[in-house]
Amino acid sequence: MEMEHINENTIRVIIENEDLAERGITFLDLLGNHREIESFFYSILEEVDIEDEFKSSEAVTFQVLPKNDGLELFISKNLTPEDLNKMNDSAEFESNDFDQLIRQQILANSESLDESGEISRLRVFQLGSFEDMIELASYHFLDDAWCDLYLLNETYYLQVYFDPEIFGEHAFSDVTAEILEYAQDSSVSTEMLEEYGKLLMKQDAIETTRSYFN
Repeated sequence: MEMEHINENTIRVIIENEDLAERGITFLDLLGNHREIESFFYSILEEVDIEDEFKSSEAVTFQVLPKNDGLELFISKNLTPEDLNKMNDSAEFESNDFDQLIRQQILANSESLDESGEISRLRVFQLGSFEDMIELASYHFLDDAWCDLYLLNETYYLQVYFDPEIFGEHAFSDVTAEILEYAQDSSVSTEMLEEYGKLLMKQDAIETTRSYFN
């Protein structure tokens, strides 16, 4: 992790994937978990603010920008109203924006795996009907996976991200085989789903379906 003082009121921190791994955190841990995001940001502040110049400030603001292999985090203090307005017009941190950024990072990591010839951890499955989703949700082998349910052209799609720290190679293969009993591999891309599809259930699609229909 690299840090530099932009000026007396702003610190720039470069956070790479390896830095997250050293802290036992993955992008998936941060996705959708706003309390975890805030805690993570302040833990970074604890590390870089050695002289307690920022922690003593009443107002600390975080900005996040994407980076090829991680994130750039800008930590600012003592901002004037004019500065705050500029941030609002540009890249001030919003939870939903950060969620989207993390999803892009997960997708980028998955694409890099594809290019290297290894197994993609982000998969899209096509369901024959919503009844197949209900049947799939009656089992528990996807409880630890990130599952989004989309509707595109009157067809249901389940987008699944398998965290490699939870699903090893054998577990990944076993769970994929289980899914294919109720769904089929799809050529529809994650980009197409996110741009043209309707997101029906986010992150906990399996658990949500189970709670309502089983």
